[in-house]
Amino acid sequence: MTTRRPGRRPGSADTRGEILTAARRVFAEKGFDKATVRGIAREAKVDPALVHHYFDTKEGMFAAAMKLPITPHEIIPMLMEGPREEIGERLVRTILRVTAAPETREPMLALLRSAMTNDQALVMFREFITNALLYQVADRLGVPHLRVEAAFAQMFGMIMGRYVIKLEPLASADPEELVELLGPTIQRYFTG
Repeated sequence: MTTRRPGRRPGSADTRGEILTAARRVFAEKGFDKATVRGIAREAKVDPALVHHYFDTKEGMFAAAMKLPITPHEIIPMLMEGPREEIGERLVRTILRVTAAPETREPMLALLRSAMTNDQALVMFREFITNALLYQVADRLGVPHLRVEAAFAQMFGMIMGRYVIKLEPLASADPEELVELLGPTIQRYFTG
């Protein structure tokens, strides 16, 4: 009888990549809410502790699997830090910064396009956006969920107009001009 020694599992050295591949399958099949770390670990044929070794949270794993440029773990504290009356400006500036570079913009746009044409992708995207991001922000600020969803819709429209439809002059507008224009509108959703 041989006992397995602790340490790296035999086989492929890309365990993280295998976990991400399994995560994409599980998220696509079950959606964000019903996917579990244990289920993803089972699909990847690894111990759940190994999944936690590579990814702190399910949200972080989703962001990595979908190649999102920013995670709720990063964006929520950023929104909460600083004066409440500047949240709208911080949010607009962050979204414009994240979407400015093609390498961070393209994965986000791919997920948005998939959500618009594929029911499974839509469910997964909606569950992730609402439960892992929007409702977390709303609850921490004590703001109704509808207001945070309306702010998201405003930013979603700006991203679609700027990068997908490429409306001019929106597509080529200076980011700071858009912060000045959209910041107060987004702020209204957070403060009434």
